[in-house]
Amino acid sequence: MTERITSGKQQEEDVALDTTLRPKRLEDFVGQAKIKDNLRIAVTAAQKRGEALDHHLLYGPPGLGKTTLAHIIAHEMGVNIRLTSGPAIERAGDLAAILTNLQREDVLFIDEIHRLPRAAEEILYPAMEDFALDIILGKGPGARSVRLSVPPFTLIGATTRYALLSPPLRDRFGAVYRLDFYQQKDIAGLVRRNAALLNIVIEDEGAQEIARRARGTPRVANRLLRRVRDYAQVMADGVITEQVAEEALARLEIDELGLDEVDHKVLHTIIDKFDGGPVGIETIAASISEEADTIMDVYEPYLMQVGFLQRTPRGRIATRHAYEHLGLPPRERPESAQRSFWE
Repeated sequence: MTERITSGKQQEEDVALDTTLRPKRLEDFVGQAKIKDNLRIAVTAAQKRGEALDHHLLYGPPGLGKTTLAHIIAHEMGVNIRLTSGPAIERAGDLAAILTNLQREDVLFIDEIHRLPRAAEEILYPAMEDFALDIILGKGPGARSVRLSVPPFTLIGATTRYALLSPPLRDRFGAVYRLDFYQQKDIAGLVRRNAALLNIVIEDEGAQEIARRARGTPRVANRLLRRVRDYAQVMADGVITEQVAEEALARLEIDELGLDEVDHKVLHTIIDKFDGGPVGIETIAASISEEADTIMDVYEPYLMQVGFLQRTPRGRIATRHAYEHLGLPPRERPESAQRSFWE
């Protein structure tokens, strides 16, 4: 799954390029206009007051720019940023060490914050509210609690599973933003910008073709841009035209809507093996040898975004649009399969 070109999750090949192409200012960040406007106001207000920015939570599918926004916020505030992730923090002491080493108004970015251990999460509560750490010294009857102050800081949490965050942690964020899939015109603008930074010659139609198949995800667009660039240099004159982009992406088995071989496999499993559904997520996972969480986090969001998959209380259903896209005749489901779960 992690090797899929159309996966929004970060891969090893993305690390260096993400750093190179990452914008440093809000005005250079493409898309998410409402979030940018709100962040601009919040940053300006905090600077005028001379205070740390309020804690922010960013959630949404992978590859949409949560880490990039955290870097931009730190740059706009003129402070340092410390990066970590929920799985990397194994004990409460790990998080306490990070917090005590922050400077005033610094940004602490915790990726996949929903995977923080419970003990570490509880350390965060007083740190976020009172900028203090409650440390237990000793054991047994002689144990005592000591409160240590930490400098005012800004916590930016990022997650792809908002529902898995505990309510006490969610409530302590001053602002919560959901990053949505990008519009095609925004992705095309991002492709043109990044092509210029990488000294790639690309025509507007070529940028549109890449954007059309990027699944509304900047990270996927950057990955496709690199693949098309390689094809253009070897098989064409180095210029990415619409035809060159079409040929390159066809070789990668990415169709005109950005669906790859695995997406087609999911849809064909529902349609061919289970008459279009409804079928449970665990059954689909077993049929294609994937984990249910992977299907829910990686495959389903985009298939639902383009209207090919419908979630119901009884299971997943392939829609009429999915049949049309695959060139299959729609099937009439039995009346019993169409009834509501509550009927």
